[in-house]
Amino acid sequence: MSGLATLFAASGTGVVERLQRTWLALAFAACGVMLPACLWAQPVTRPDVPLAPMAAAEAERFHVLTQELRCVVCQNENLADSTAPLAQDLKREIREQMLAGKSDDDIKAFLVARYGDFVTYRPPVRANTLLLWGGPLVFVVIAGWLWVRNRAEARGPVQPVDKSFGDNA
Repeated sequence: MSGLATLFAASGTGVVERLQRTWLALAFAACGVMLPACLWAQPVTRPDVPLAPMAAAEAERFHVLTQELRCVVCQNENLADSTAPLAQDLKREIREQMLAGKSDDDIKAFLVARYGDFVTYRPPVRANTLLLWGGPLVFVVIAGWLWVRNRAEARGPVQPVDKSFGDNA
């Protein structure tokens, strides 16, 4: 029993039950307000409006660019193949920036500034990405060292060679 409940319990019988019913009623009222709010909430993304057709060169540039960028929702899928709502918004944003005359590097810089180096499949080698680039090598070196050490322990200690084996003296 909480401190407030013991205080009320000392003052009379039934107070604790009323206090519990009051808190229960408040909890149900909060759920009654929150549930409709959650059901009527609108998604943050824009509705799925198909992109206008592009010239062949622009379409190829758009496809290559979206192949090089990672979907930040799917994480293992590129933007070109992703159907996530955020990916659709990013494709629209890329398309708008292309129409505004920005270069591929400008568009990538914009997305990196917004989502970090994770959005690119080939992040640059910098101080904060050294673990990303060097991590696999460190893992292989440690795994190799553990394998060699375990093989040496499995063979047991090296016994000295008995040189008197071939002597008949």
